[in-house]
Amino acid sequence: MQQDINHAANHNEIEPGVLTLIRDEREKALSAREWQFRLRGYGYAIKTVEGEQVLTRLPKNVPVGVLPPEFF
Repeated sequence: MQQDINHAANHNEIEPGVLTLIRDEREKALSAREWQFRLRGYGYAIKTVEGEQVLTRLPKNVPVGVLPPEFF
């Protein structure tokens, strides 16, 4: 799985619509914990892999891409 996350994180960019959704939810949330809870409602999670924040698709944690640093 680690190899899958690294491969996807290095080669996939997050779609603009998904990135907008994530950004909007971050602005609404009062804390990082609430933001991650809100993202789970949309079927996403954030995993830390080798110091990078990787957006994954639930329920199987399929990597989508690396989040830009502006989210943290």
